[in-house]
Amino acid sequence: MVVLGIDTSCDDTSAAIVGDGCNIISNVVSSQIEIHKKYGGIVPELASRRHIEMIWPVVHEAVHGAGIPLEQLDGLAVCNGPGLIGSLLVGCGFAKAVAYAHKLPLVAVNHLEGHIFSVFLEDRKPEFPFLSLVVSGGHTSLYLIEAFGRYIELGRTRDDAAGEAYDKVSKLLGLGYPGGPVVDKLAAGGDPRAFQFPRAYVPESFDFSFSGLKTAVRNRVRAESGVNADSQFVRDIAASFQAAVVDVLVRKVEWAIIKKGVRRVTMSGGVAANGALRTRMERMAAEREIELFLPSHGLCTDNAAMIAAAGFHHLMAGERAGIDLNPRAYLPLGSA
Repeated sequence: MVVLGIDTSCDDTSAAIVGDGCNIISNVVSSQIEIHKKYGGIVPELASRRHIEMIWPVVHEAVHGAGIPLEQLDGLAVCNGPGLIGSLLVGCGFAKAVAYAHKLPLVAVNHLEGHIFSVFLEDRKPEFPFLSLVVSGGHTSLYLIEAFGRYIELGRTRDDAAGEAYDKVSKLLGLGYPGGPVVDKLAAGGDPRAFQFPRAYVPESFDFSFSGLKTAVRNRVRAESGVNADSQFVRDIAASFQAAVVDVLVRKVEWAIIKKGVRRVTMSGGVAANGALRTRMERMAAEREIELFLPSHGLCTDNAAMIAAAGFHHLMAGERAGIDLNPRAYLPLGSA
């Protein structure tokens, strides 16, 4: 089964052709970083306007690159949430038009579900059940995945997502947008023990919280007279901040392994590309003797291949979305 996936949930316009839910035939992503970095974050109105400009060229390139005409596809999967509503409207509207014009079965895919199934695009694939940490700019959630369509949310962030905290700390330090890669790079030259930033472990819960950590960083930066982005102080701040984020993420997953007795773990989302987090998670997995599955860096960030991968399972289950499909900015995944 060959599926066209479309994702416009945030600021990347993406289309992909995937075979049998695991073989990437083409995967095209148009980034908007250059548009938004001057503002220090994503401007929703600019994002949706750019999606309108790029949606057809991106889909055309994905289809042309795969060498498979639209009429020969077996289905179309589109992300219908969660995300920026203006951006989602562009993708959903375009997908419905293509599906109607070419008589293709259409399915809707939750963006979080797409991240979870991104690991199935790699050579090593997890067996059910497994724990899944989705950690990105807009989400930080921990799930127990029992089978396709059976997702239990164990915990989520109560305030900022981990990636959002990275972006805000980067802005405080004058490092620009996006914050994740630059903070990760600077942290490599800093001392993670230079500053004792708080870890919000939220006892008796698998929930996360990063707003207090962000505030602690802000207060420490404000106490410093003149912050040079190329100083050792900034590198130490970045390293200490990152150590706090990684400690919480890894510890929560470790607690879930112990409590749920699950021996397989996946991690996905933009922050899953962070070098320090991947290293710590791999070390913890080795110590606990569990299987860890990580998507390659290109599949950590938003992409349509993961939407097509999840969409394959929806199509196989006989699900179909009608022409009345509407996106939803808030769209929880699974049961609590």
